[in-house]
Amino acid sequence: MGRAVLDAIPDPWRPHIGDIVIRVEDFCDDETARAMDLETPFDLLGLYRGVALPDKGISDVPGDVDVVFLYRRPILDYWCETGEDLTAIIRHLVIHEVGHHLGFSDEEMERIEGAAD
Repeated sequence: MGRAVLDAIPDPWRPHIGDIVIRVEDFCDDETARAMDLETPFDLLGLYRGVALPDKGISDVPGDVDVVFLYRRPILDYWCETGEDLTAIIRHLVIHEVGHHLGFSDEEMERIEGAAD
């Protein structure tokens, strides 16, 4: 589902996405949970890990691949608790994390998402 959302992202953003990997894991790792000061691993549904496009330079040596993590158990729990459409949840998460890849902050993403609603 995450890959389908990523593949459907329209221009003008599509050319800037590159080869982002969608990775599904049950939960975030312990290091991430500690770094984000999560009360429980169920608090994190998705995460972008990589270097945002505005921070990349032409002379930079390519490093790790840009990854959007989708955390299966928290997503499924959220889906069961809210009754929201699972496809819509995944779409929201992928687009939000791709926004971070494009260099948008959480606050900017909230404004963009609010304008789209």
